[in-house]
Amino acid sequence: MNDPNLIVISGGPGSGKTTLLLALEKRGFRCAPEVARQIIQEQVRDGGSALPWTDRELYTGLLLERSIQSYREHSPALRTTFCDRGIPDTLTYARLINLADDRFLRRACDQYRYARRVFIAPPWQEIYATDSERKQDFAEAEGTFDLLSQVYEECGYELVELPKSSAEERTDFILNQLRADE
Repeated sequence: MNDPNLIVISGGPGSGKTTLLLALEKRGFRCAPEVARQIIQEQVRDGGSALPWTDRELYTGLLLERSIQSYREHSPALRTTFCDRGIPDTLTYARLINLADDRFLRRACDQYRYARRVFIAPPWQEIYATDSERKQDFAEAEGTFDLLSQVYEECGYELVELPKSSAEERTDFILNQLRADE
């Protein structure tokens, strides 16, 4: 499956992705929410163990399942749709936790394809904060960004780094990049 209208916005934790997606929604664009936070919230609420700090393998499996479900729900996209992360983010997480076998994740990345260009938010110390779902420190956020970049490139995507600027300026940046492709 290949959907050139599904555009991924990725990056390490706390780099402003969610705020950017809210700004894109305000401008009338359809956006697919991040499934990782949804899973964490549900697991905490329901007393589940599929959490990054409890059962990482179970969490990874659920993350892949929900990422594929989100892809299928939003594809085929008849118009531009922005995704808060993509399936390669799950492959990145599996590598961060040293999952023994990630071949099934790689196959999913090959099977479910987004637009070739992926926008990636760099680590940004000034806006970084932890919360009940984001427990990584800033150094981990930087390492995640580096590995995300490597995985997306390995999966054949072209990365465009977002500027460290306001959500509105980032939105303009993305839209200008997309217009240049038309």
